[in-house]
Amino acid sequence: MNLFDLSGKVAIVTGARTGIGQGIAEGLAEAGCDVVGAGHAPMPETEAYIKGLGRRFMYYDIDLVKQDKIQSLIDDTVREFGHLDILVNNAGIIRRNDILDFTEKDWDDVISMNLKSLFMLSQAAARLMKDNGGGKIINIASMLSFQGGIRVVSYTASKSGVAGITKIMANELAKYNIQVNAIAPGYIDTNNTEALVKDAKRSAEILARIPTGRWGTPEDLKGAAVFLASKASDYVNGHILAVDGGWLAR
Repeated sequence: MNLFDLSGKVAIVTGARTGIGQGIAEGLAEAGCDVVGAGHAPMPETEAYIKGLGRRFMYYDIDLVKQDKIQSLIDDTVREFGHLDILVNNAGIIRRNDILDFTEKDWDDVISMNLKSLFMLSQAAARLMKDNGGGKIINIASMLSFQGGIRVVSYTASKSGVAGITKIMANELAKYNIQVNAIAPGYIDTNNTEALVKDAKRSAEILARIPTGRWGTPEDLKGAAVFLASKASDYVNGHILAVDGGWLAR
């Protein structure tokens, strides 16, 4: 089990206030990691849970639709904790509309947050990790990294891009002992999917395709995140790990 031990490690997790990001941040802390939660609103529940485990937590206020504070996030993390070992690019937004009615703003906002900020933050973290002998970058992809979906064109484009960026970063950064992988969650019960969960007809259609027979929870992502953040995954690189209850196998 020492392979999965994250004691002494420091992780930045974007979007750790609720949902998948909160579950991942808590899972990393349970494995021994100190955590920086980066996002646009305080994360008191996440902070209380992590500190309750005896781990350190720092909230960092940043609007990831923009990229102006990305280097400051890296610098302040190192100033506070001394180093950075793990980056989890979880923060993301979604806009729903028919393709024929989709607005330029809804395209730009989603691409800027889900794709551009992910790359710029990964680049800044990787520069530091390169000088420190290595690290782990975990991106959050989606079922829509594999499929088209409906009414979420910018989200589908961004998550398809996340899959591609994960692979090219893995190719280029491997020589610096930086492993870059992604988790592709299936249908997880979070704020982003609340409308689908509450739509009885759509929820039933979704559940009918999931062999496990239930919506996922943020806790279901903890094991995958700890694995990809730990020494247990040192020879895993450029992989997109689906945690989907069997959705893609159906």
